[in-house]
Amino acid sequence: MEKAMHSAHKVTYAAYSQKLEVRMKVERRREKDYIRSQRLVADLDRRQLNRQI
Repeated sequence: MEKAMHSAHKVTYAAYSQKLEVRMKVERRREKDYIRSQRLVADLDRRQLNRQI
């Protein structure tokens, strides 16, 4: 878990669990990534649907 946290967010798990500001920054970044991936999936679905028509 420590390696994943550090490689993905450049933050140690200890800093993440102790500092609210760090945690909020990481969570905002995660939410942005989630929204970006949802838009990408929706765009791909739309393209695939248009091919079938």
